[in-house]
Amino acid sequence: METPSATPSEVAVHPLVLLSVVDHFGRCDEGDEASKRVVGVLLGEQRRGRIDVTSSFAVPFEEEDDASGIWFLDHVYLENMYRMSRKISAKEKIVGWYSTGPKLRDNDIDIHELFYAYAQEPVMVIVDVRAENANIPTSAFAAQIEVKEDGTEKQQKTFVHVPNSIQAFEAEEIGVEHLLRDVKDNTVSTLSTKVSEKVHSLRGLKTRLEEIKGYMDKVVDGTLPVNHEIMGHLQDAFNLLPNLNLEEYVKGFNVSANDSMLVVYLSSLIRAVIALHDLINNKVQNQERERALDAAAATEDADKENKEKENEKSADADQKMTDAK
Repeated sequence: METPSATPSEVAVHPLVLLSVVDHFGRCDEGDEASKRVVGVLLGEQRRGRIDVTSSFAVPFEEEDDASGIWFLDHVYLENMYRMSRKISAKEKIVGWYSTGPKLRDNDIDIHELFYAYAQEPVMVIVDVRAENANIPTSAFAAQIEVKEDGTEKQQKTFVHVPNSIQAFEAEEIGVEHLLRDVKDNTVSTLSTKVSEKVHSLRGLKTRLEEIKGYMDKVVDGTLPVNHEIMGHLQDAFNLLPNLNLEEYVKGFNVSANDSMLVVYLSSLIRAVIALHDLINNKVQNQERERALDAAAATEDADKENKEKENEKSADADQKMTDAK
């Protein structure tokens, strides 16, 4: 392998990989969705510490539900599939493996050791296939030797998080756009779609804030050690927040809120006027319809009376002629 041995700095997962993983998960037995997971191989390229995961294929995998550490991965199937994929795309090499987790398990470090035979520094990507997940569905990890506080190393590896993202080539972006256009529900209005997207974004933000709060609580309690890098990122995030106590921000928020409420008020007023106008038109139409029905009924009654009078006159004339004879 020509890949460097350094831990990758970033992992970019392409849409085709996500679709393949979801298809692999959907084709498995649906009898035990709560604890089941699927495992497969990731293919791609590594350049300057960045790994582009462009393809993948499924691998037969089984494991015990308990913590016994018994699992099985079909090596022969893996090597045959990799050999056939090299005939199609020689640039794509094994860069790691994926799992549908949705969290790390005890057997993952042992499975990860297996892929050192195919890549110098393989990565593990957990793809969360749950429908209720509103965040980025991928998490990337790499294995590192755990170092003690006194600086000595012990022969035990642990997973460390690697930054990851969802990226696509131009051709993939076009395909994803067409796919989303086909699955789009035309019965849903654009406004409701935007509101739904805002709700999903706020739910994702709430989840992240809860994770930060949980981490800070554990640091305060002494359960976790202080990580200065994480603290630095949190401080940078808080420094980007605007100071809402400034008079300009307060005035700007008030003006924006008043403008929005004015639009809502005018919309409600126009809606009420239109509803009253339709009500009046409906009442006028009903009155005209009732008048027409009454006039038709009066005309019909008059015609009946005229016919009855004519019948009476003809009967009297016939009676007189009979009496004369």
